[in-house]
Amino acid sequence: MSHTSATLVAPAKPAIKPARPEFSSGPCPKRPGWSAEAVARIAFLGRSHRAAAPKAQLRDAIERTAKLLNVPADYRVGIVPASDTGAFEMAMWSMLGARPVDMLVWESFGQGWATDATKQLRLSDCRVLTAEYGALPELGEVRKDADICFTWNGTTSGARVPDADWIPADREGLTFCDATSAAFAQDLDWAKLDVTTFSWQKAMGGEGAHGVLILSPRAVERLESFTPDRPLPKIFRLTKGGKLIEGIFKGETINTPSMLCVADCVDALGWMEGIGGLQATRARADANYAALQAWVDRTDWIANLVADPAARSNTSVCLRITDPAVAALDDAGQRDFVKKLVKILETEEAAFDIGGYRDAPAGLRIWCGTTVDTADVEALTPWLDWAFAELRAKL
Repeated sequence: MSHTSATLVAPAKPAIKPARPEFSSGPCPKRPGWSAEAVARIAFLGRSHRAAAPKAQLRDAIERTAKLLNVPADYRVGIVPASDTGAFEMAMWSMLGARPVDMLVWESFGQGWATDATKQLRLSDCRVLTAEYGALPELGEVRKDADICFTWNGTTSGARVPDADWIPADREGLTFCDATSAAFAQDLDWAKLDVTTFSWQKAMGGEGAHGVLILSPRAVERLESFTPDRPLPKIFRLTKGGKLIEGIFKGETINTPSMLCVADCVDALGWMEGIGGLQATRARADANYAALQAWVDRTDWIANLVADPAARSNTSVCLRITDPAVAALDDAGQRDFVKKLVKILETEEAAFDIGGYRDAPAGLRIWCGTTVDTADVEALTPWLDWAFAELRAKL
């Protein structure tokens, strides 16, 4: 029934809650069946990461990550400091400036990279192509001779690139792809990607503070042939004497990693391998998104923030409230409504951490990635309806 009518029929309070009400978009839910004890059993706690066994575990994590993601054999995969942010920053600071740059921005993280490029690196020939939250820039406008920096999946907007067909196959520049909420859940086109970054705490449900950096041969060539005109902190240095520091991509990390986090990564990799690898992890995210979107499609008070179905994320799903009474509120009023809605669900322990990102339009953001169970998404939606009706009745 329409919410413009005089009376609203409130749904009954649901009897069943999600078994795991964690729907945060970062850190994301742990894998089904996860336990701290299982991770601790394989963790080299109190050991030097330079010792043979811990270093072998780091290398094992790298090699299994590459295999699971179908990374080409001639690409390098390394574990670096400071999460996805550290991985992407070290690539930008080490490699940008050799040629023109096109920054693609449609959400907060892309905006952060653009700010770094224009205000910190102060690149002389740098275009910023932008779009509002929920949309994508004109991808066809990227320059063939430019380096391209973009997020594959906009974690804070719920909009992703549908494919990499817009990247010229005969490109002259490098592509820098922030894939932190896409890896293991979406189809990354490695032939079009030169620098790819992500973090363990997204689709893997791992612990934070560590990033993964994947380099194509073209990216390695840039590193070994280009010397940036800026100082590089130690944790950003990928070369020594003009040559790639190969040890970084063999488990010899730049600084001390948490071996507990490394063990947690290995635990997540083992789970993903056990359920069938990349095909299975992507299928789980697709099923979760489909369950949530099916509810959105039949519900008249809410909509996907992304209008184009082809550009909708299957991991960080962003929703906007379309109910006329709520939509008529000013921005502060809408944000207050969402805050109260999220609080009701948290108090009921039906959903944790599903408020939209602070810079995004007022709304919800529900993680539907690989580690979430579809049954929990299906159990969540009646609670969304109930909590909305409870709060809407007070307007």
